[in-house]
Amino acid sequence: MRVVLAEDLHLLRDGLVLLLESHGFTIAEAVGDGPSLRDALSRHRPDVAIVDVRLPPTFTDEGLQVALAARREIPGLPVLVLSQHVEQLYARELLADGAGSVGYLLKDRVLNGDQFVDAVRRVAAGGTAMDPEVIAKLLNSGGSASPLARLTPRERDVLELMAEGRSNAAIAQRLFLSESAVGKHIASIFGKLGLAPSDDDNRRVRAVLAYLKDS
Repeated sequence: MRVVLAEDLHLLRDGLVLLLESHGFTIAEAVGDGPSLRDALSRHRPDVAIVDVRLPPTFTDEGLQVALAARREIPGLPVLVLSQHVEQLYARELLADGAGSVGYLLKDRVLNGDQFVDAVRRVAAGGTAMDPEVIAKLLNSGGSASPLARLTPRERDVLELMAEGRSNAAIAQRLFLSESAVGKHIASIFGKLGLAPSDDDNRRVRAVLAYLKDS
């Protein structure tokens, strides 16, 4: 799996390269600024881009904006964004096209190598990997008029864990439910959100995106 990595801190960038390579990823290019990221994404068209939100020269949201522009040029380009802090605007911009293959993690999560690598794989495969703190921030900004208001509290719990990228088995373990009960909750979520039958992975991603965008 080919990766383009953008991180301006040399030590963190080198550490991520070593971590990813040790798990079988190929680093197509590792860069430290926005213009270099733009060129690398256009040239390599990687399987996944891992991008720090704030990059030189602006140190604002340069990394995110370059990644979003690349997704317009390369539809569906998987992008995993790393940030020091949760910014609701950044999360919403990342989710805006509703195409999936996106992730938003706080840099602290990188310290857990296995979780980070799992998140990269999920995003590359078309799923989502949203940091629990990102989800909580979006939830706290939500209103009572959301179409998701039809979901029961338990269904919202299930959907929140789906947004983190957890499997049915992991959701069952976290909520002390059977896997069959989780499956029933997910089927009910699909129905209430009006998600027509398609492959389950696709509906799962669409449900998560609806949840995050409407929160």
